[in-house]
Order: sequence, then C-alpha cells, then structure tokens
Amino acid sequence: MSTGSHAELQLENDVFRVTKWTIEPGGHIPMHRHEYEYVVIPMVTDSMHVVNADGSEFDAALVTGQSYTRAAGAEHQIENRTSANAVVFVEVERLA
Repeated sequence: MSTGSHAELQLENDVFRVTKWTIEPGGHIPMHRHEYEYVVIPMVTDSMHVVNADGSEFDAALVTGQSYTRAAGAEHQIENRTSANAVVFVEVERLA
C-alpha cells in the first residue's frame, strides 16, 4: 500500500543518519517512534499535520532552511493534508 511518501537515505555513519523525506499531497509518513534525537531542515515553506501517538494533533509550519529539533522518543504520524505541493525536509538523526 502506498503512503504517498518516500525516504532517500543520503548519509549514514557511526554518528549521523541523514534522510530526505518527500510527502506528496494527501500522503503521509505512517506512525513511527524516533529512537534518536533529531533535527529537521525544511526544504520548502509550507505546513504539515502531525498526529501524535497520544491522539493530539497540530499543524507544523515549515520555513525553508529554518531548522528545528525534537527529542528522542517522539512518536507520531506526519501528513500532507492541505498542500497542493510535496512537503520536503531533511532529517538528521544523531546516532551517537
């Protein structure tokens, strides 16, 4: 079953894993838990919808190049509910 999203692993070593994510209009990244602290670097100015494991939801504003970080343990589904364009961001996980 297609989720309307895809990941492109750009780099992985003993310290970092860098993944470029693309979420097409109407697509989503299924519910997942982040095992590591991570940084998100938006490649577009847009918004994405976040559904947390506890059922809470919010819209996250993205600004091209304006990074943000989240702690390990975050568990959520990410959706592109409203944009007519793909939502694209790079995720950098700190593995060590």
